[in-house]
Amino acid sequence: MAHTLGYNVDEIKYGKYPKVIHLFDVNTEIFFEFLKIIDVLSFGVKVVTDLFDARTESAWASAVSPTDIYLFREGTLYQSYRTFGAHPVTEGGRRGVRFTVWAPNACQVAVVADWNGWKGTRDVLYKIPDSGIWTRFFPDVPVGSFYKYALTGPDGKTRLKADPYAFYAEVRPKTASIITELDNYIWGDEKWIQNRSAPYAQPLNIYELHFGTWRQKTDGSFYTYREMVDLLIPYVKEMGYTHIEIMPLCEHPYDLSWGYQATGYFAPTSRYGEPQDLMYFVDCCHQAGIGVLLDWVPGHFTKDDHGLRLFDGTPLFEYADPAKAEKPGWGTLSFDFSKPEVRSFLISSAIYWLEKYHFDGLRVDAVTSMIRYDFEKPSWAAARNEKGGTENLEAIEFLRQLNTAVFRYFPHALMMAEESSAWPLVTAPAHQGGLGFNYKWNMGWMNDTLDYFETPFRERPHRHHLLTFPIWYAYSENFTLPLSHDEVVHGKKSLLDKMPGTYEQKFAGLRLLLGYQLTTPGKKLLFMGGEFGQFIEWRDQGELDWFLLDYESHRQIHGYCQALNHFYLQEPALWEQDHVPEGFQWIIPDDDQQSVIGYVRKGTRPQELLLVLLNFLPEERREYRVGVPLPGRYELVFNSDDVRFGGFGYPQPKLQLSEKTAWNGRPQSLTVTLPPLSMTVWKRQTPRRRVKR
Repeated sequence: MAHTLGYNVDEIKYGKYPKVIHLFDVNTEIFFEFLKIIDVLSFGVKVVTDLFDARTESAWASAVSPTDIYLFREGTLYQSYRTFGAHPVTEGGRRGVRFTVWAPNACQVAVVADWNGWKGTRDVLYKIPDSGIWTRFFPDVPVGSFYKYALTGPDGKTRLKADPYAFYAEVRPKTASIITELDNYIWGDEKWIQNRSAPYAQPLNIYELHFGTWRQKTDGSFYTYREMVDLLIPYVKEMGYTHIEIMPLCEHPYDLSWGYQATGYFAPTSRYGEPQDLMYFVDCCHQAGIGVLLDWVPGHFTKDDHGLRLFDGTPLFEYADPAKAEKPGWGTLSFDFSKPEVRSFLISSAIYWLEKYHFDGLRVDAVTSMIRYDFEKPSWAAARNEKGGTENLEAIEFLRQLNTAVFRYFPHALMMAEESSAWPLVTAPAHQGGLGFNYKWNMGWMNDTLDYFETPFRERPHRHHLLTFPIWYAYSENFTLPLSHDEVVHGKKSLLDKMPGTYEQKFAGLRLLLGYQLTTPGKKLLFMGGEFGQFIEWRDQGELDWFLLDYESHRQIHGYCQALNHFYLQEPALWEQDHVPEGFQWIIPDDDQQSVIGYVRKGTRPQELLLVLLNFLPEERREYRVGVPLPGRYELVFNSDDVRFGGFGYPQPKLQLSEKTAWNGRPQSLTVTLPPLSMTVWKRQTPRRRVKR
């Protein structure tokens, strides 16, 4: 006995023992005899084993297939959530739950749960040799049970962890995972799913929102996923948005992280209800003709003790090298993209949200922080790759692999990168050397545009390039033009409050900003509150200031935004050729002294076009001549200065006939009035064909 184990009783009694005794390749009967002989607890010894009792777990090996193990360790098990986590199953004729977790460096893994009094002394999992995977089936465990993993690391410490593959979790601040069924929801969005197609030549106008602060109940509590169906969907439909984008819903411990510091990559946050409730919400959105995008964060994760940090007692999900792991600006840790198992985990998370919850796409957060070691770090503190550079080559390959896998399963998904640098080929296919996304947030356009709009009127002629420069690279990627949450927090002020001038001029400036965004090449995104002129910046602990709609100015700009969105939807010239130069043509790029720009937007039918004129100063421009590419009659189809929108109501003719006066390099021209701080859109009337008699 003593020879078999490598330790004898006297050595243990007198302290000549390690803190952890490993029992590997030891018969089960010997293990339990050892426990009878030695009062383990009285000596402070922790005994762990990676073996199993074949009498109680005859099918343990077949539960995780060799193929799954191979693919997981290769980094290509893209639906690993079907293997890992807590799955209600029937095995050996008995109903129960199979638990499977990856913890290669753990000495022991046990399930502590409400059914075993949170002790789990005997409820240990069995380690599949040469895999790093632990698994076990527990009969008679009901759905809805609460559980955690107790993992004993190489240092002898036992850590209580939430399941990385948990599908549901306790409401914070509690941290247990919850066993749940995912496949019993009956979907009703078949028509939407069947009709999904590539977004490039379609209108795409996204309403970004934070689920918990869009609206709240009178007591400050959150609306549930189901309750939001009756509140949000009619509003979005009425306002004319095509999609909503929800800030991260992965389970997270801290409300004020907005979901960007996650602990559960497969668990929708329980703040707003159960998993099936979120399915119902997405289902109802689709049946109403609204797409749903999810903000997803594979770049970093929280350091909370119950999360992924030091999961098995070692840096497992994170880099071991602090220079690579630490995100000092956020207090978080970066995933170790070099590990195939981590790639399987993250790519499976992306696939999971698209498959199980029918999301139409993902906005991938902070891509720049993933692909650069020197993100928000001084050069001397940044890690280096094998070539001596600061590019994270492993993260780059991960993103290519991610997008390749997503489009393999979901060819029409929207994969949007929040990439804030000038990294090339973000939206080029992975096989062509790109990162493989199909859209990139145009952060350059956003920064330049907001910089310009915050500029005092007298200085705008000197900063005219901020309006014209973005077009030079507008077709280098497939861009979305974001006016996002990041621009209305942390002292940056709301969109309305960014505008210079008087109270009335602020509203005129906001109308102009939104009109400029909707008519510029690229898909659109607006953060909640911008549509009705939220006056103070976003407060992440209370609902939007909906009471502002009691005031006429805010009602008017709300109506303006609604009318502008519907105008966008009905005019193919504003979206059919968003990503090709043929869809845009400068008319007036260089009138910097008067701060006027003008351009033409074209659809696939060249005879149909829109002339967009924008005046960025609070001065009327009478008899302003502008060249037009084609002769004919031009109709005023949209005017931000309309009195119903809160405009000044400068008189405007509804129709203008072009003259044979060359201007702006065009053979024909119009003479128009440009109201102060305004956008006017003129549409060429298609000539009627004469009927031959």
